[in-house]
Amino acid sequence: MYRLRFTTVVAAPLTVAFDVARALGRPWPFPLEEVESVRPVRDLYAAGPGRGRRRLTHERWFTATATGTVVDEQVDWESGLGGLVDRTVLRRRVRRAMRRHLDSYAAAAAVRALDVVQVVGAAVVRGDRVLVAQRGSGPLAGLWEFPGGKVEPGEDHLAALVRECAEELGVVVAPAEFLGEVPLDGSVAGGAPGASTLRVWAARLADGEPVAREHRELRWVRTADLDGLDWIAADRPLLPAVRALLARP
Repeated sequence: MYRLRFTTVVAAPLTVAFDVARALGRPWPFPLEEVESVRPVRDLYAAGPGRGRRRLTHERWFTATATGTVVDEQVDWESGLGGLVDRTVLRRRVRRAMRRHLDSYAAAAAVRALDVVQVVGAAVVRGDRVLVAQRGSGPLAGLWEFPGGKVEPGEDHLAALVRECAEELGVVVAPAEFLGEVPLDGSVAGGAPGASTLRVWAARLADGEPVAREHRELRWVRTADLDGLDWIAADRPLLPAVRALLARP
């Protein structure tokens, strides 16, 4: 089998990157069958060996990062026409087809991302503790979360994070590393799966002391205290990343 790998950074959250990739399909002149699909992190499609001696597999991995979704793709093929054809002619064709496909894909995903409600959160760390906030009203009243809120249309994600912390806590935060992304699937703003997503960064206090302006209570908690809190569903998948953050010297 012969192989090429491609990496693309898509200006879109995980669910959008995955769903748009699925909708566009693959740039091959014959259909591929789904072998495995784990939304929104991986899928694998293959053709053959039912098509004579021709074989092709196309696998994709989706990873959330601070700048968008990194899409890693691997194409493996064997034509049955001989190694020279596979190494030269088909390699060039595969590379050309993928480059055209990836340009269209990145553009389509970026446009689709404009319709997604983006929510940002901050794991504000002080020493070996992280700041957590308890909801004071609404259907999630009494549950715990990391501070944050919705990104305004056209607003940079980190600018939104700083603004939300200033409004909710009365402090200035300095965002640091990206901790992860959680698909909310419309739970924040309604709508179809992929309609909203949560992205969380580590942060430190740059000025001020947190005040519970919009929450019932604020707490600085250690790693051992995290599991004892009743978390909102969106933030719980981020706890391993927060534990790893607090464990650093």
